[in-house]
Amino acid sequence: MCTVIKAIRDHARRAPEDLALTSADWRSSYADLVRHIDETSDWLKDNCSPLHPVAVDMANGPAWLVLDLALAQVGLTSVPLPPFFTPLQRQHALVDCGAKWLFSDKENAKGEKTLKIGPFPLTMTALDHPKATIPEGTAKITYTSGSTGTPKGVCLSQDGMEAVASSLVEVIGGDYAGTHFSILPLPVLLENVAGLYTALLAGGTCHIEPVSKIGFQHTFMPDFPLLVRSLRDAKASSIILVPEILGGLLSTLEAENGHLDDMRLVAVGGARVAPDLLRRAKARGLPVYQGYGLSEVASVVALNTPNDHDGDTTGRVLPHIDLVIDENDEIIINNPAILGYTGAHSFTTPLRTGDLGSLDENGRLRITGRKANMIITGFGRNIAPEWVESELLAEPQIAQTLVYGEAKPALGALIVPSGFDVDDAALTAAIDRVNARLPAYARIKHWIKTMPFTPDNGLATGNGRPKRIQILKENKKVTDQSYNTEGQSRSFFERLLHETAEEQQYLREIPQIGDAMKGNISLETYIAYLTEAYHHVKHTVPLMQSAKAHMLKHRTDLLEALDEYIEEETGHEEWILNDIANAGGDAEAVRNGKPRFGTEMMVAYAYDTIARINPAAFFGMVLVLEGTSTQLATSGAEAVQKNLGLGDNCFSYLTSHGALDLEHMKFFAKLMGEIDDPKDQEDILHMAKCMFVLFGNMFAGIPHKQEIKNAA
Repeated sequence: MCTVIKAIRDHARRAPEDLALTSADWRSSYADLVRHIDETSDWLKDNCSPLHPVAVDMANGPAWLVLDLALAQVGLTSVPLPPFFTPLQRQHALVDCGAKWLFSDKENAKGEKTLKIGPFPLTMTALDHPKATIPEGTAKITYTSGSTGTPKGVCLSQDGMEAVASSLVEVIGGDYAGTHFSILPLPVLLENVAGLYTALLAGGTCHIEPVSKIGFQHTFMPDFPLLVRSLRDAKASSIILVPEILGGLLSTLEAENGHLDDMRLVAVGGARVAPDLLRRAKARGLPVYQGYGLSEVASVVALNTPNDHDGDTTGRVLPHIDLVIDENDEIIINNPAILGYTGAHSFTTPLRTGDLGSLDENGRLRITGRKANMIITGFGRNIAPEWVESELLAEPQIAQTLVYGEAKPALGALIVPSGFDVDDAALTAAIDRVNARLPAYARIKHWIKTMPFTPDNGLATGNGRPKRIQILKENKKVTDQSYNTEGQSRSFFERLLHETAEEQQYLREIPQIGDAMKGNISLETYIAYLTEAYHHVKHTVPLMQSAKAHMLKHRTDLLEALDEYIEEETGHEEWILNDIANAGGDAEAVRNGKPRFGTEMMVAYAYDTIARINPAAFFGMVLVLEGTSTQLATSGAEAVQKNLGLGDNCFSYLTSHGALDLEHMKFFAKLMGEIDDPKDQEDILHMAKCMFVLFGNMFAGIPHKQEIKNAA
């Protein structure tokens, strides 16, 4: 019997009413959990062949854990699919492992059979993939995208995973078992094995919510205040984080001068944790302990603990792991949990990790970098970029970063700000503080502001690690140009944002904008805004078609971009009419009505500029409309909805557009980075300046309180 399941059964006999698994929708005692595992196991025996892997495509929740444990009890190979995989990565994983069955909790999933775990219905679909070569004894296949886009299946034994969990209970102590709150996606081993298995072995409670309900509806724009509230509501005593989430959590607690009074253990892995971040955590009373791990070792290799802690290291190696450092400082593990890789990927023991490190006199492991990532500067200095990056990430103003500088006199950094309110001056000050802590040869002399690295855009792994090769490839042009300027170097996209600052401020100061952000508008005003939105959004696709018609045929980059935008934007005006109708307005009257003067002038100016001056100038309008949606739509919609008490079906345009345009802005930033022609740059910039003002005038023409004749 699996060690984890045996521990659950033992605890159910000793204390059957103790809580094992909770969420906002479900509370399960240890006795209940045993029953759910057994019922699910019986269902699996009757419906799944033991000869093929079973894929799991589900959101975080109690049902995920029950199904995972039942698969282990029955002896079926589980293949958890990470939610951050692209459709191509997901399909690759299914074919690569030869998955025979797919479980899903998606509402629109079309499965042949239904399995219900507690209140959660799941669908099971039969798949027609050829049988794959998998090592005997594989209990779980975890897919990690690593530094490339093609996921690689790591085949793990149940004993190997449970050895990690058992070691963690041994070194941390069973008395730390309280309420473990899951934050990372459950298919990530760090959460699945180190979090859930460890908590259950120690007799604790696992609290699992969908990540969208705890602040991660948009993984690249986490709602950290919501995360803090969720942790307090659940009285969470332990969590597992990556450094990026720790930084956001700390910034929120510092801003409110708050604490997490029930928290006893915050384990941080996935990347190096800067000493300053640990210092801030200590000052806030947050018990943070960094560790180090690998998928091939079933997550954790070493960890600091409350009883054995040295913040300069990743802690002692877990007792079951045989680890050595070779003559080149590479970390070698002689007894990894991996049985092999799926398909043709070969594997032989020992495991050469590719990580560089050292063991101190007390047996604690210090990570110095990745062997393949090492930067050798033009002065011959060897620098591990992770070291400098961890120092940058310790600054609250910086959410993500990637350091570059191979064969160059000095280092540069791509910087992702932690929020829209972090301006260039704040980033400059943050980098100056970091440089003051670093030796001269490791200081950042050149830096560029950029869009987030996310799993969705292929620039980050599931646990937030930047994919260096891909990021450097996509940003080669701007990084090469950055060496011409000490300090901040601006791509054309950044120049657009910087040189339209005055016009953006004009838009923000429109009273209707300020009131909307606070939710301080009437229903009539909201419908009036939707009315004007309809009358300019219905021209979006025709404007793009006009730009295409006037564009020179050799501008294939811009023509392809317009095709993509047209596909995305088609039909959005109908969303607006639906919102108007659902909010009590007369959608047909709006459809047949006329826009206000400010709206008409904005649209007319766009058509005229495309036809008379330069069709490429249209992208200046794209910056205004999508950038404004990104910064204002989602938060403004939430405030207005709360104030007016309307349903979600009255805000489909704003909420969908806000989230959609976040993705569009990443695409737009890359596209603008390729604009070299000085005339195109000046015309796009001029259009953006004018559009910020015209868009502001459209808002200014909307009355605040009175009834609107053509809207209701």
